[in-house]
Amino acid sequence: MNRKKIPPKVELTIPVLQDMELAATNTAEVVAKHMQLSEEKTAEISMALIEATINAFEHSKTETSNVEIHFIIEGDMLVIKVTDQGQGFDKSKVEIPNIENKLSSEYKRGWGLKLIEELMDTVEFESNKDGTTVTMTKKR
Repeated sequence: MNRKKIPPKVELTIPVLQDMELAATNTAEVVAKHMQLSEEKTAEISMALIEATINAFEHSKTETSNVEIHFIIEGDMLVIKVTDQGQGFDKSKVEIPNIENKLSSEYKRGWGLKLIEELMDTVEFESNKDGTTVTMTKKR
C-alpha cells in the first residue's frame, strides 16, 4: 500500500466580528508550536495573520460572510490561506503610504499589505468579484 501522506491541515471559519482575529492568532500559535517554529517566527506569523484578517473584515465589504483561514503544514513550511467572500480588490491600485504623512496622520492603518509582505516568506493575492484569498508562507 503506497498511500500519499496528506499534509496536516487546520481549517478555521470566523465571523466578521471585532477581535475575532485573535482566535486566528491563537490557532496559528498552536500550529507554529507543533512545527517547533521559533518565537520570532511565530510572532511574525501572528502579526501578518492579524493584518490579513483585519483587511478581510474591513475591505471585503461583506456583513454576512465569514472569513476562512486554512493552515497547511507542508514539510518544513507553513502555508496560511485567508479567504473572504467580499468584493475583491486590485492590488496594483493599492497605494503604499508615505511614512512621514502616516506618522503625522490620525489614521495609521494602510500598511497591511506591505507589512504582511515584510513578515512572511512569500505572499500571493488572488482577488475577483467573489472574494479574495491571501496565501502566505513561512519556512521553519
